[in-house]
Amino acid sequence: MDSIQDRAGNMRRNHGDAAVVPGGRTRLTSSELANLWASYMESSIKKYMVGYFLGVVEDQEIREVLEYTRGLAQKHLDWLSDLYARENHPIPRAFSDEDINPNTPRLFSDAFVLVYLEELAKERIDGYCTALQMSTRADIRWYFTECAADPAELYNRTVSLMLKKGLYERPPFIPVPQKNVMVKKKSFLAGYLGARRPLTSIEISHIFSGLQRNSFRKAAFTGFSQVAGSDQVKRYMENGKRISSRHIKTLSSLLINNDLPVSMPWDQGVTDSKTSPFSDRIMMEGIMTSNVVMIGAYGKALAVLGLRHDLEVDMVPLMVEILRYAGEGAKILIEKGWFQEPPQAEDWNCRMH
Repeated sequence: MDSIQDRAGNMRRNHGDAAVVPGGRTRLTSSELANLWASYMESSIKKYMVGYFLGVVEDQEIREVLEYTRGLAQKHLDWLSDLYARENHPIPRAFSDEDINPNTPRLFSDAFVLVYLEELAKERIDGYCTALQMSTRADIRWYFTECAADPAELYNRTVSLMLKKGLYERPPFIPVPQKNVMVKKKSFLAGYLGARRPLTSIEISHIFSGLQRNSFRKAAFTGFSQVAGSDQVKRYMENGKRISSRHIKTLSSLLINNDLPVSMPWDQGVTDSKTSPFSDRIMMEGIMTSNVVMIGAYGKALAVLGLRHDLEVDMVPLMVEILRYAGEGAKILIEKGWFQEPPQAEDWNCRMH
């Protein structure tokens, strides 16, 4: 079987490239540099956090999914390391064994670990599909094509196991329409005053998805705030927990007001341990990635929830709050010396002087 590098090279030769520099090497675009860098950092987080979970998980079926996940992370790191060597690009300063303390009481239950894998798969499906659409060079397109397939398989394995164990929450059921109906009145868009129409299936799907993500985030914040070594990181995680609680309340009310079920909390998946298995840096980086995903999810939701104006009014403050929260996290990373600059454009002002 061809290696990942061989298959990428074949695609590059077969599909061609542009922007070749002297010597025949094709330059990486800014989008490719950005997404490759993000892929390396996220794969490194995944490798070490999953490695910790493998040391404490008791359920053999969940262990098998964790082993598959760690294998994916290592495969991506190996390919990226080889690419960076060929491109004379420095290896990003990611994570190491020093960011994990395996000799600690477990912080999360087996069930929560499975939910973590589901959330991880959803995050990476979105991330890799976006990266593929921003890529030009054939081998990079091939890499992100393969990457998008990996979390899709992880998602399928995870959901199948959650269903088997009775842990998966299906989105709300609604009646199947008997016929197609065209909107005839602008009141379909209303919502401030008077009677409000029921939520559409599209609106329900985004609200429920946001509710699930916030339930996961609240539990993660609970665990991380218990074990954070720095008071500053601890306060940041506690604030994240408060924000997630407010968002859960808002999103739940939208479903409850339409007689629809809400997502169950995952707080019970957190133990009472006060000893951290993770470094503050890896916890912060993991939450920052989650913040980006949450911002993107709210952005997609706003694009469809605007069809009922009151929903838009409910969602905009949530989006703004997460944007501010992400900004606060970036400041902490900078103050701690943990913020690594992504590849950036050349500073022509410096060159001129």
